[in-house]
Amino acid sequence: MSTSRNPSKRLYRSRRSRVIAGVCGGIAEYFGWDPTLVRVAFVASLLIPGPQAVFYLVAWIVIPNEP
Repeated sequence: MSTSRNPSKRLYRSRRSRVIAGVCGGIAEYFGWDPTLVRVAFVASLLIPGPQAVFYLVAWIVIPNEP
């Protein structure tokens, strides 16, 4: 089974739909989703105990800004 991927498609922090660091906006742009839905899902996930905030901070550091 062969999956065709676009080699130029990369995950970046968004400059257009940025609220804090552009992580949720960048994820939304990468998958073609609405940035508001990604943000709401992230905030809702904060109600569940876990390392979500740490993952966001790591993503902020690791994911590069959109060129």
